[in-house]
Amino acid sequence: MGVIVVSGTGTEIGKTVVTAALAAVGAAKGLKVAVLKPAQTGLAPGEPGDAHEAARLAGPGVTAVELARFPEPLAPNTAARRAGLTTVGPRDVAEAAEKLATEHDLVLVEGAGGLLVRLDDAGGTLADAAGLLGAPVLVVAAAGLGTLNATQLTTEALRARSLEPLGVVVGSWPAAPDLAARCNLTDLPVTSGAELIGAVPEGAGGRAPDDFRRSAPSWLAPVLGGVWDADRFTAGQ
Repeated sequence: MGVIVVSGTGTEIGKTVVTAALAAVGAAKGLKVAVLKPAQTGLAPGEPGDAHEAARLAGPGVTAVELARFPEPLAPNTAARRAGLTTVGPRDVAEAAEKLATEHDLVLVEGAGGLLVRLDDAGGTLADAAGLLGAPVLVVAAAGLGTLNATQLTTEALRARSLEPLGVVVGSWPAAPDLAARCNLTDLPVTSGAELIGAVPEGAGGRAPDDFRRSAPSWLAPVLGGVWDADRFTAGQ
């Protein structure tokens, strides 16, 4: 499967849990999987980061790699500058992913925040790293009001860089979806021009790892290795 870049339409929308689900499904199929986090912000040394959390949920055989860590919860370039630390640029990300890909069947590169969050002071972004890799970009979106605009902006930014979105996954589908969330299941593919290829239930990251791994295929469409069906899911809401 090579490399998949996982980007969100913003922060705190479920990128890490979606990445973990992808890793779990791949590992269950016998693939060697690695999760790469180019820049982890907002955590002190020793605290488990997003890559390690994804690996914990996905299984003990999943490799977790973090390139840099900055203590303040800011954009990576700002956090690095304030901490007096070296930034991680798109080429660093691409080289790390390519190296992991020589030893793994699937490498998942999880961004920080949205697609165009700056990694370095030269303006490099996750989109630039995806371009260097020639990798598909999976867009993780929120469920509710406002997500249509944010998701369309993200997919338009990808296409403006000659990158095609792999599809859209709702990162945290509510247990009691409101009208906007239910309508968005139909509208997201239309406005974004990308297929809806998954929905992860809210709170999934809090499940026990064994339960998470068993359930993960039911959250992702066949293109991602799962059994989730957009039409059936939408009809059920």
